[in-house]
Amino acid sequence: MEDIKIIDIKSKSYPELLKKISDPPKIIYVRGEIYPEENCFAVVGSRKCSFYGKQVASEISRDLSESGLTIVSGLALGIDAAAHQAAVKKKKRTIGVLGTGIDDESFYPKENLGLAKEIIENNGCLISEYPPGTRGSRFSFPQRDRIISGLSLGILVVEAKERSGSLIAAQWAKKQERKIFSVPGNVYFSNSKGTNFLIKNGAVLTESAKDILKELKIT
Repeated sequence: MEDIKIIDIKSKSYPELLKKISDPPKIIYVRGEIYPEENCFAVVGSRKCSFYGKQVASEISRDLSESGLTIVSGLALGIDAAAHQAAVKKKKRTIGVLGTGIDDESFYPKENLGLAKEIIENNGCLISEYPPGTRGSRFSFPQRDRIISGLSLGILVVEAKERSGSLIAAQWAKKQERKIFSVPGNVYFSNSKGTNFLIKNGAVLTESAKDILKELKIT
């Protein structure tokens, strides 16, 4: 079995920011290094992303990492993977939150298992509220989104359709009173419908990491 830690909400190792949401997981399973206090920021978006979306997610995640923020995402294909990879390339810490168990056998999607191990090797970690052996479901992935936003000072949505898992993450962020950021996109592109909707409804229009750092008052 992989080196998986079980951390109770009463433990000193449990992330302080996550502990403060209305429905924190009572237990989290962790592979890698976890710290109770750190400044995290979430970057999420479409699995079937465009080159534009991947480039923006990579550049912003890279710059946020170099500014001292830990990038959090869901280790899905597309935007999530681009965000994690940008941090890993700079040897920076990043956190992957899964909707499955964090053991190799349960891990989903399998295409990103190598990336997950790179995250751990670079002082990052994998987190899940589901025990080893748990497969993903329609319920588990939306539920894990509250952990992605709950760990973070804010969340950036890079590309998302009108009905998208990334918008669920943004809804959780709103409930948790986290800052919501969104990258504008081509009005004719389906993956821009969700991000442009968020901007219309108060999300911070984001073109670069500077917009996020300014709003979070991080210099």
